[in-house]
Amino acid sequence: MEEPFEDGFPNGDELTPAEEAAAKEAAEPKGVVKFGWIKGVLVRCMLNIWGVMLFIRMTWIVGQAGIALACVIVCMASVVTTITGLSTSAIATNGFVRGGGAYYLISRSLGPEFGGSIGLIFAFANAVAVAMYVVGFAETVVELLKGADALMTDDINDIRIIGTMTVIVLLGISVAGMEWEAKAQIVLLVVLVTAIVNYFIGSFIPVQSKESAGFFRYDAQIMWENIGPDFREETFFSVFAIFFPAATGILAGANISGDLADPQMAIPKGTLLAILITGIVYLGVVVSTGSCIVRDASGNLNDTVSSQFMANCTNASCKFGFDFSSCRMSGNGCRYGLQNDFQVMSLVSGFSPIISAGIFSATLSSALASLVSAPKVFQALCKDNIYPYIGIFAKGYGKNNEPLRGYILTFGIALAFILIAELNTIAPIISNFFLASYALINFSVFHASLANSPGWRPSFKYYNMWVSLAGAILCCVVMFVINWAAALLTNVIVMALYIYVSHKKPDVNWGSSTQALTYQQALSHTLHLSAVEDHVKNFRPQCLVMTGYPNSRPALLDLVHSFTKNVGLMICGHVRMGYRKPNFKDLAADQSRYQRWLMRNETKAFYTPVFAEDLRQGSQYLLQAAGLGRLRPNTLVLGFKNDWRDGDMMNVETYINMIHDAFDFQYGAVILRLKEGLDVSHIQGQGSLSFCKRRSGTLRDTARRRRGGRRRAGRPGKLCQRGLRHTTDLQSHMANVRSLSNKMDELLLLTENTTSADQSVLCFTETWLSDNIPDRALLIRTSSCSERIAARSYQERSEEAESTFI
Repeated sequence: MEEPFEDGFPNGDELTPAEEAAAKEAAEPKGVVKFGWIKGVLVRCMLNIWGVMLFIRMTWIVGQAGIALACVIVCMASVVTTITGLSTSAIATNGFVRGGGAYYLISRSLGPEFGGSIGLIFAFANAVAVAMYVVGFAETVVELLKGADALMTDDINDIRIIGTMTVIVLLGISVAGMEWEAKAQIVLLVVLVTAIVNYFIGSFIPVQSKESAGFFRYDAQIMWENIGPDFREETFFSVFAIFFPAATGILAGANISGDLADPQMAIPKGTLLAILITGIVYLGVVVSTGSCIVRDASGNLNDTVSSQFMANCTNASCKFGFDFSSCRMSGNGCRYGLQNDFQVMSLVSGFSPIISAGIFSATLSSALASLVSAPKVFQALCKDNIYPYIGIFAKGYGKNNEPLRGYILTFGIALAFILIAELNTIAPIISNFFLASYALINFSVFHASLANSPGWRPSFKYYNMWVSLAGAILCCVVMFVINWAAALLTNVIVMALYIYVSHKKPDVNWGSSTQALTYQQALSHTLHLSAVEDHVKNFRPQCLVMTGYPNSRPALLDLVHSFTKNVGLMICGHVRMGYRKPNFKDLAADQSRYQRWLMRNETKAFYTPVFAEDLRQGSQYLLQAAGLGRLRPNTLVLGFKNDWRDGDMMNVETYINMIHDAFDFQYGAVILRLKEGLDVSHIQGQGSLSFCKRRSGTLRDTARRRRGGRRRAGRPGKLCQRGLRHTTDLQSHMANVRSLSNKMDELLLLTENTTSADQSVLCFTETWLSDNIPDRALLIRTSSCSERIAARSYQERSEEAESTFI
């Protein structure tokens, strides 16, 4: 029974991306919900980017960093996300996209090693992001309760209680299905946009009662005072670390790629448009809040300044009759202003309850999107069976294949981080995980472009490999700048997972750019090697082993493997003879099958079968064409023809002529007599090498004395140019082996202890057989270093031969 092709289709019958998409759609159950680019990508990305940071941390960031550096922070994050968005668009338009989001994009581009490692931490990062958004929501609710003097216990525990209740409700919405979740997202987006518009309208309507809290009106002096930084127990990069998670929602649409009607169109359009819109809004909020609100305010209407002291007041608030310097100098500090109040946008807005609704919408929508994304990514990872013991999370339920088990797992992780109840602690944790994902997405595009893979043909053209590389480097730099210890830990986790997956070697073939680059590098090095001249120091045996099927002559494989040691070339030649029309389809299938057999048995060799009318013709094909460039065999390895005395003389002549052909092609020849292989369980000492050198002259004399012996038809003639040196061990053979030139006058023999005269390696050296000794061959037989090395003619040798052909 023939094995199927690895991709399930014979050569030339693979499905095109369009056909694959059509087949997938036909196989899906009826009633599956699919989303377009607006509802599926744009809405989700905007809701995820306009998260908790927009309403309750953006004004604090302006107070700390100032307008200028706050704009730099937003622009830095936007540069990272824009480059990543371009790279994501390129990958998403390079063929059919299935479910799995960032994991699918990376794994199908860079392979399972990178995909498996980043998929796990990306799913974990999304699960932690749920906690971040829920804690932001809970903080807002606690502030409202505190204003109404209705706290249940204290601030921290109330955040934990409210956060736990919230995540349970979100879990219920997610489990209800993608259709309900999508409807909820639309409602939340409407509320969110209304809240943003409400803020900007309110910023143009100054209210006198709000002046004591630091809000006046748009004023150049306030803007100038807030233009520079005023870091208090923070730094630029610590503030950036807190803000950056607000920009990490760019993959919210890609994470549900399996639920999109047309991912190749939806992901680029929706993602890039969402980055543009949200970036403009963030910059607008930065400039707006920094131009109409002071950093510190007491909220006390009595902190006014009289006209007679106006000249001594230098703060921007003095222009409006307020002096808040007293609260800054007091031990209690100021309660309001950009630096002190997280609810500044509610203060500025035209109707503050709408801002509260917007905060609820932003936090809950982002949490809901992350709660859906994490199980989807994790489900795709589990389906690929990259890691053990997680296959139970691959199972889906319902018409949309919902990962209910993944939802429960994500809920558990999110709940654990919600109990931390500190937003500024949770935010930096996920920053590095998202940045690592973005770095690999950008590197995927660079790597695929560098490899020049024929399969890399994205329809999205607005990308550049060097820009993607710069984006990957920028992500890595930002990781270490934000928190070098967390970045180091993230990289250690990624590398540990990478090493594990590499060691496991999952049985997948996704046509990754790593494979394409490996081919390109191998081709480049092979061409470069062709221009390198031979040198005795760099010689290594490169063997063409006539094994037939590789598993039929293990002794030959073991012998050659013992001195190639996976650092020399080994080609397993197989001549398939027959007079009927060759079946090349079966030949190709066998080549793939037995190549896999060699790899499974950890034998680094190439299986090369050929069709020929007879054995000699097939061996000539192999001698001529086996190998590539300098990676060509220089030694022919055969089994000994034990039935040469009783067998068909035509077969004997073919066997002899194969060896002659090897010499004509400047090959050496090695013949293994022992069918069961050689025992190398112990290694002979250094003395055996010296002993063989001392006896080399005796070998030649012995051959000359026997030149008068009788001759047989079909006897081996000049059978060898070179052989193998008898060394202390197989590794020292690799270091001491010498050039295989035609003038070589040494016997190079590799062997070990044997128990009988017939268990030997035959090595024939043409230079020892002068014209006075025609058609003579030497049999070198050793059982220990002290055993006599003898030379006998084939007439005497035939008396002891067994009738077995290895």
